[in-house]
Amino acid sequence: MNFIDYYKVLGIDKNASESDIKKAYRKLARKYHPDLNANNKEAEKKFKEINEANEVLSHVENRKKYDAYGKDWKHAEEFEKAKQQQQSQRQAYQQDSSGEAYSDQDFSDYFESMFGGGRSSSRQGRSVQFKGQDFNAELQLNLTDVYQTHKQELTVKGNKIRLTIPAGVENGQIIKIKGKGGHGINGGPNGDLYIKFNINNHTQFKRDGDNLYFNADLDLYTAILGGETTIDTFNGRVKLNVKPETQNATKVKLKGKGFPIYKKEGQFGDLIITYNIKTPTHLNEKEKELFKELQKIR
Repeated sequence: MNFIDYYKVLGIDKNASESDIKKAYRKLARKYHPDLNANNKEAEKKFKEINEANEVLSHVENRKKYDAYGKDWKHAEEFEKAKQQQQSQRQAYQQDSSGEAYSDQDFSDYFESMFGGGRSSSRQGRSVQFKGQDFNAELQLNLTDVYQTHKQELTVKGNKIRLTIPAGVENGQIIKIKGKGGHGINGGPNGDLYIKFNINNHTQFKRDGDNLYFNADLDLYTAILGGETTIDTFNGRVKLNVKPETQNATKVKLKGKGFPIYKKEGQFGDLIITYNIKTPTHLNEKEKELFKELQKIR
């Protein structure tokens, strides 16, 4: 795996504070978000790198490991354990049961074989456990799919995995399925599976976080005199009272009628309605006369 400098990805230096990291991530995430860069492969790749960089650098322990081990930061614990085990075995196993002596070179060969060297020592390798390889997968869903918690089945590396997808998952979000990656080595834990969600919106609603936005047509007479109108929500239609003299582009907030909040069962964002007042057309002569009369009065 090629080394990616996460500090350069976010455009910050290695002494950056948590606040600096958060600001840099938010700025770049907005710039390269898939919703603003449709069908742009470079932007999609950049957005993925930005999320990876933030996942590592915004987590104190992960950042320490990354600073110490670079691209191998996920194996930091294995490195440390192997170092400790090498030192203890150097002392405790200077001679095996057959009387064969272990030299310092034997231990060096073993250590190099496990962490990048060309030679191996299978006799010692069996005693060190390593986490399996992490897998990455992408799942294509529609916005209507993630309005409710549901189950999905996907195939990764030939293995079928059934998972529960919580309502409210966002486009570009990455979640971890623990233990669903590659098999561990020497009895070590399995790797993890990281799933990125690509969510397509084919609805008439615009989603921004937990809130939904919708433009609703309103006839001129109801806008002027007030009354009722029926509008769409994501899960049905509702009646709204319209105040007299409602202006074009007036916004109305319907609390709790937006999108489900991720992993907060029963909680929803808001639906913001923007009224688009429709001017009547194809007026007959009587209607024109009435508007002229009204014009004179005004």
